[in-house]
Amino acid sequence: MFSKKSSEKHADPVAGNGAGLSDEGAYAQDSPVRYDELHVACPPHTTERRLMAKIDLRVIPFISLLYLLAFLDRINMANARSFKLQADLDMGDTTKFNTALTIFFVPYVLFEIPSNILLKRFSPRVWLSLCGMGFGLVTLCQGLVQNYAGLLATRFFLGVFECGMFPGCFYLLSMWYKRSEAQRRYSFFFSSTSLAGAFGGLLASGIGKMQGLRGYNGWRWIFIIEGAITFLVCFAFLFVFPSFPEQAGWLTEDERAYVRARLEADVGRNAAERKLGFRDVLTVMRDYKILLGGFMYFGLIVPAYGYAFFSPAILSTYNYDPIQTQLHSVPPWAVAFGFAMVVATLSDVTKHRFLFTVGPICLSLAGFGILMNVHDRTDVEYAALFLICMGTYSAMPVIVCWFNMNLGGHHRRAIGVAWQIGFGNIGGIIATYAFLPTDAPFYRKGYSICIGFVCLSAFSCVLYFLAITWENRRRDKAVHDVGLTDYEKTELGDLNPDFRYMI
Repeated sequence: MFSKKSSEKHADPVAGNGAGLSDEGAYAQDSPVRYDELHVACPPHTTERRLMAKIDLRVIPFISLLYLLAFLDRINMANARSFKLQADLDMGDTTKFNTALTIFFVPYVLFEIPSNILLKRFSPRVWLSLCGMGFGLVTLCQGLVQNYAGLLATRFFLGVFECGMFPGCFYLLSMWYKRSEAQRRYSFFFSSTSLAGAFGGLLASGIGKMQGLRGYNGWRWIFIIEGAITFLVCFAFLFVFPSFPEQAGWLTEDERAYVRARLEADVGRNAAERKLGFRDVLTVMRDYKILLGGFMYFGLIVPAYGYAFFSPAILSTYNYDPIQTQLHSVPPWAVAFGFAMVVATLSDVTKHRFLFTVGPICLSLAGFGILMNVHDRTDVEYAALFLICMGTYSAMPVIVCWFNMNLGGHHRRAIGVAWQIGFGNIGGIIATYAFLPTDAPFYRKGYSICIGFVCLSAFSCVLYFLAITWENRRRDKAVHDVGLTDYEKTELGDLNPDFRYMI
């Protein structure tokens, strides 16, 4: 948070260079003025709690549904594999399936930062909705391919259209909420992945019963139906999807001003009108803390995608048939969603992030340790999958929220989160080759690789914690008033001497 001196300049509704709420027009002279915890004046016709509930209803459901659809279309290859995908496309027991998973990540990694720049230029409503229509259409086409080359082509373009989903939605969320209230929203959004895993397993078990309908095997129907649903939903999003607070027509002028003022009191001016360019990318990437943010996420992507892509294959080694395999994949995802929300709530209540990354990471390590050493107790191995899913998918949203909300200003946040997600998803390439058919049924290499990368994430989190703790203490001891203009503070973002990182 900002220093006390910085926060106090927002106590007067007129102060803050127009960022606060003016008495003229916004308030009647005899209206009581209510202040929030940052001492920013609330509009007289509402309260902070009511306004946040209104924003939650207009923002969270849309981005959560969008990412659920995106993640579902991304991981449904794992479900399709159980319904003759490899046999129909002559993939055999080779690494062709792993290669088809890998090619998705090539454009997905390369285009993250350009996508966030375009999102800011076209607005989230337009850009994310068009991207969603694109990956929905590509998923549908994936169900119509006739050979392996066609599958590779569709997987590549799926990565092109999906690259902006995750960083774009996280970036949008960060422009609406203060750091102390963001984790529950981030985790609910991120837990769309858990819901997608659970929903994907249920849907695949149902669609699998369409085997042979109109001459199509079940895997084709998985892609066709899920792709069609995505396209139709995202077409509707063109008209209703939320954008930045400055573009929210469903808020009144004084409500928009209040949202801007409370965020400015929390992290400083964001300069929403500022254009982004390549020079900004180079400037932001010179900060070593930005690099650490990438490694924090990178380390957990390997076990996250390893689980998402190969849990059905692991479950099939427990001698379940295809339908039972899909049904047994649902409970770990469902429990992971509930656990992630508990972790997020405790993190917001305590206004602390670090311990809520390390704790779940230890659960994930315990799960992989069990799978490495236990091979004759199906119940224990199945329980280990719960630990892996719970630990990995509850730590990841805390890591992304912690890093993202510690970035000040539109430009540093847009570039920083795109870097973290883009670099982190290189781990997806590693994950796709971690679990090879030749390593079944014990997958010792895959589990060993996952353990190594989980430890990398934990180590990076510790380094980031030490870095921002040291930086906060250094700024506490430094001279506060260094004569910076408002423009210079905006350009510095979280490098502003008044800024304090959340631990």
